[in-house]
Amino acid sequence: MPVADTSQLTSGVAERYASSLFELALEQGAVDSVTADLDRFQAMLDESADLKRFVASPVFSAEDQLKAIVAISEKAGIGGFFANFLKVVARNRRLFALPGMIKAFRIIAANHRGEISAEVTSAHALSQAQETELKVALKSVTGKDVTIAVTVDPSILGGLIVKVGSRQIDTSLRTKLSTLKLALKEVG
Repeated sequence: MPVADTSQLTSGVAERYASSLFELALEQGAVDSVTADLDRFQAMLDESADLKRFVASPVFSAEDQLKAIVAISEKAGIGGFFANFLKVVARNRRLFALPGMIKAFRIIAANHRGEISAEVTSAHALSQAQETELKVALKSVTGKDVTIAVTVDPSILGGLIVKVGSRQIDTSLRTKLSTLKLALKEVG
């Protein structure tokens, strides 16, 4: 029997949890508050390597994960549906899929609003003006309002990687340098 691809497994888990959270939030009229809490938690993940390791680590027991998530949520002022959601995720030992759940929730919420969601990877945080300019450029290409989720990854060195649906535009300096390196190897 073949072993399942863990990225597909994580994706399926993430989508199911995100879908459930969105349906509950929509039913209760709390999509905006859940989105705000979700953004706050994502910012904490982006800023803390320790939190990232904790979320991804299978070493901690469900009880330890639950206690830590409750403490983190309270400290960050995260309450309501998203705090309860985090508790369920921790109790079920699914914290490893939390980044995927956040991404999937954003996509579901954007689709519900009739928007397209774009994933943007940048070498540094984008200013509000840069985000607005990017949204305008993406709207002119797609013809729809675009919500963007920005991930900071200094390893791309510069430029952007933008994913909209199945399309990806990679203007990162890392990719350009890799392409140049390959071209130079072929010439020499």
